[in-house]
Amino acid sequence: TGSRALSWGLLGGHDEPRLTAALTAVGVSPQRHRDLASIDQVPDVLVLPCLPEADDGPAPEATSSTLGRVLEVVREWLGDARYTDTRLVVLTRRAVATSTGGDVEDLAAAAVRGLLRTAQQENPDRLVVIDHDDSGLGVLPAVLATGEPEAAIRAGTVLVPRLVKAAVPDGKTPAWDTGTVLITGGTGTLGGLVARHLVTTHGARDLVLASRGGDTAPGAVELATELEALGARIRVAACDVADSAQLTALLDTIPALRAVVHTAGVVDDGVIGSMTADRMEAVLRPKANAAWHLHELTRRLDLDAFVLFSSATGVLGSAGQGNYAAANAFLDALAVHRRAQGLPAVSVAWGLWEQRSGLTAHLSEQDMARMTRTGAIPLSDERGLELFDAACRSGEATLVATPLHLRAVAATGTVPPVLSALAPAPPRRATEAGDGGVALRQSLAEMSGAEQSQAVRELVRGQVAAVLRHPDGSAIDPVRTFQEIGFDSLTAVELRNRLGASTGIRLAATAIFDYPTPATLAEHLLAEIVPETADPVAARLGELDKVAAMISAMGEDDTLREQLSSRMETIVAMWADLHRPERSSRVGRDLESASLDDMFGIIDQELDGS
Repeated sequence: TGSRALSWGLLGGHDEPRLTAALTAVGVSPQRHRDLASIDQVPDVLVLPCLPEADDGPAPEATSSTLGRVLEVVREWLGDARYTDTRLVVLTRRAVATSTGGDVEDLAAAAVRGLLRTAQQENPDRLVVIDHDDSGLGVLPAVLATGEPEAAIRAGTVLVPRLVKAAVPDGKTPAWDTGTVLITGGTGTLGGLVARHLVTTHGARDLVLASRGGDTAPGAVELATELEALGARIRVAACDVADSAQLTALLDTIPALRAVVHTAGVVDDGVIGSMTADRMEAVLRPKANAAWHLHELTRRLDLDAFVLFSSATGVLGSAGQGNYAAANAFLDALAVHRRAQGLPAVSVAWGLWEQRSGLTAHLSEQDMARMTRTGAIPLSDERGLELFDAACRSGEATLVATPLHLRAVAATGTVPPVLSALAPAPPRRATEAGDGGVALRQSLAEMSGAEQSQAVRELVRGQVAAVLRHPDGSAIDPVRTFQEIGFDSLTAVELRNRLGASTGIRLAATAIFDYPTPATLAEHLLAEIVPETADPVAARLGELDKVAAMISAMGEDDTLREQLSSRMETIVAMWADLHRPERSSRVGRDLESASLDDMFGIIDQELDGS
């Protein structure tokens, strides 16, 4: 936008007089729009207030409703090419505590913040999340100018989140050996690990291990037998803790409950563009809803400990885990809310554990490598349990418990601001953001057209190789589809972001589907970077590549195959009549007798000839 004043839009049906007045006072006149579809003139900045609705209901229902509304807008915004250069600013109100002992008033909006941290990971520099207390909203333009992805405004002062090393805890260890300890997800990997630790290290003698499967869960009977041999009294209970009635019935049967450890949870990974309300709810229910019911049903009991197993995804975001990040951000906010009410609570935002569990069993080696590249170091059981003990005596409401390879974080060249106090960012590299576009354009300007095409193709192959963990781009076939090469939705996001950083071109979320091979994607990038050198022949061959990619992904639908065969016969015959008249009659005869495989071969020959 250069030095031009930014245009602003305000999205949603709520009247926001304070926000409008505050922006108007600093020279910003936001245009109100009910929804994205109603916008004719796309603004530079679009503000989406995240507000509760009157009929949202209790916290679990309100969280699902609020997340659903925001997810719908974000998905539509990301999927509409008109908004590629529009920054979306989501405003929450008192959804984050900015001081020790502070409260979180809007738990649903806190969950939204977790979702949007993942959206930011998947779509760098496109979203900003700002919390406020109804004051100082006129500083919004200044906040955007900082480039911070997340901020809070308190009495006109702008605050930004930073992780810092926690002090060595010197608080009191919970009395695990008095009364009964309830562990939800107690028959799972982490629940079983905690149960053994409490029995062997802290002398816990009465434990209730709750899970949906109860004693039919894999390993449940063996775990109970093992702990009983150590002198503990173990009850394995079948209970869906996300069901308030079932949890109430279970709690009524537990004598002298003194501690709760909530480890239950599931994952259903997918990028924001593929996320649905149902997938969101499936992950929220056992994690966030269950935590709320535990809070509500035990708040009047004399508990010594209330420990929530959260995840660092809620704090940092994690590509492909928007629903999981939302659920865990809710847990962190709930712990803060409880502490503000004088109730015991600590939410431990765990990183990756070495031991595979139901939450990580689905991760491939490629997924693990991706996490390692960002500096994550898997936790050993021993180290994890040490951190569990430290968190329980820390006196803090929330802690992030994950070892980080800080040099690896810094080496990425794109240290998330929230980690900048731990891993100071190195000088910005020329391949970052807009700098990459400048350097690349300067380099391409000195090349011939053929050299430019080759250079951009090699750039794409190199980035594809980096994403797939190949040593270089030599093994990447530029005319094979990304699907054939082994890309999924997460690697597609990583490639898009890498290419965006190195070229300065903001690619659409559907880039590798619109340009399904490294060669066609390279031609698209070259046309964007140096429009006057765009190769019309390459562009047309790129369209054929798209057809070939569609054919290779087509299922065994006989009707569709017949229709496609007929259409291709017509197209090839037309081409023959226009450009090879002397062969038209023979081509026609050949087409009449050609099988579908022969037809596919014709397209393959055309593509190979390119």
